[in-house]
Amino acid sequence: MSSRGGLALPLVILSALLAVALLWVITVGEVPIPGGDVLGVITGRVPASDPRSKIVLAIRLPRALAAASAGAVLAGSGVIFQGVLLNPLAEPYTLGVAAGAALGASAAITLGLPFISAFAFAGSIAALWLVWLLGRGSRGRASPSRLILAGVIVGSILGSVITLMEALAGEQVGAIVLWLLGSFSLSTWSHAARSTAMAAVVLALGLFWARDLDILSSGADAASLGVDERRTSGVLLLGSSLATAMVVSMSGVIGFVGLVVPHLVRIVVGPAHRRLMPLSVLGGALLLLLADTAARSLGELPVGVITALVGGPLFCFLLWRER
Repeated sequence: MSSRGGLALPLVILSALLAVALLWVITVGEVPIPGGDVLGVITGRVPASDPRSKIVLAIRLPRALAAASAGAVLAGSGVIFQGVLLNPLAEPYTLGVAAGAALGASAAITLGLPFISAFAFAGSIAALWLVWLLGRGSRGRASPSRLILAGVIVGSILGSVITLMEALAGEQVGAIVLWLLGSFSLSTWSHAARSTAMAAVVLALGLFWARDLDILSSGADAASLGVDERRTSGVLLLGSSLATAMVVSMSGVIGFVGLVVPHLVRIVVGPAHRRLMPLSVLGGALLLLLADTAARSLGELPVGVITALVGGPLFCFLLWRER
């Protein structure tokens, strides 16, 4: 698979790996279920009244789909952010989505309010709006450098507020910390459906604007090549940020997926977004699916701990490799 190779072979390989991993993770748990039985449940050969059906359909399958689709959203959004902002360190949380979600969720937990996901989503949207407002220049144009700087500023301010909330939360501080580290332990079919829809949105954005992303990421004069930079950048950043906000509001903040996966895929297939986007989406789904399974197998650890332990050293290696 050279960096200039086609899409078909790596696409088939990653799709097959994801399908096998999806089947395997459903077999893993306190009650092991053979793969044949899992397929029987999915195809209806195992009765709905069977305990295996309840375990697979009510717990493991929606959780696996939620984790995989969330990974797809984070990795796909990472591709878009790195392309539009011309920054290899950009990720889905660059524009304050994670900080806003964390603030909204922390406020809900501290005050003992229900609908934590709704507060997290509202916080994400509010932070995104504030970053976009600060990132606009005197002519109303939001340049990549200003947006990144605004994201850093807003993230720092909101991070300080979250720290204050943790100090005042008392017995609720543990719940805040657990949410901040991310988890799929409470995932339902509703979560899986919404995350899958967001993954489809991000993939569609990346593929539809693949040529424009190639031009924007190259640093070339977009206007001379027929690309409306302001409109295209706005649509891509807003769409991927909203998708990320939806996922984060349900799963918590999960780091490194949107940062590491695009870099790994870019090494294998090159920078062309027609290849980079679908393969990153599949790679992100595979990574987060396996990370969640590891977290579940180790006593229900927060999945963000696993992605940080894997993604941190891996990203350091990538930086060393590109010296």
